[in-house]
Amino acid sequence: MDSEAVTPLEDVRSRMARACEAARREPSDVTLIAVSKTHPAVAIVPLIEAGQRVFGENRVQEAQAKWPALRARYPAIELHLIGQLQSNKADEAVALFDCLHSLDRPSLAQALAKAMERQGRQVPCFIQVNIGGEAQKGGCAIGDLPDFIASVRETCIPVAGLMCIPPADIEPAPFFALLARLAADNGLAGLSMGMSDDFETAIMLGATHVRVGSALFGERV
Repeated sequence: MDSEAVTPLEDVRSRMARACEAARREPSDVTLIAVSKTHPAVAIVPLIEAGQRVFGENRVQEAQAKWPALRARYPAIELHLIGQLQSNKADEAVALFDCLHSLDRPSLAQALAKAMERQGRQVPCFIQVNIGGEAQKGGCAIGDLPDFIASVRETCIPVAGLMCIPPADIEPAPFFALLARLAADNGLAGLSMGMSDDFETAIMLGATHVRVGSALFGERV
């Protein structure tokens, strides 16, 4: 029976496929980002061996500590930074990550653009939107978004789309729908939204990237 047990990765992929079918979307249109923050390499390797190739980390230093060795073994890995980024870490982030999900302010955009120019490397960035207007969260204010997108587009930074983290303990669907509308209004196709508890809803509302941690790795200790 154990050999027939469904792994967490298989379960998440199956749920994603069902959500895509319900939304009349192709499963290949949605990227699963396995959020490996706080988890050691020994917990990550089984997912890689099972075919998962896209992973997300919250902090530059943590990623630097574990991913170079993993990528030496598995060079096809794609690494995304999904946590807040300090401007003074821009060079390190550009060198290490393949995509950044938390571009949210002009000072960070300037630092990233300079880092990309210095390194000759263009790293796609999602612009994080403070979709619930929460003071404690990062993200560009909705009212500032059009001007901020325009300013980023004037740099060498490739804009992949928009990202959000809805307020906790509130139905996320309206926030996902709002992010999708904001992306469409600004000519952006990428939508980084949805986590372990709500990624199916996010897929129904157009997510192109879902960031799933606890459903794959279990709760953090």
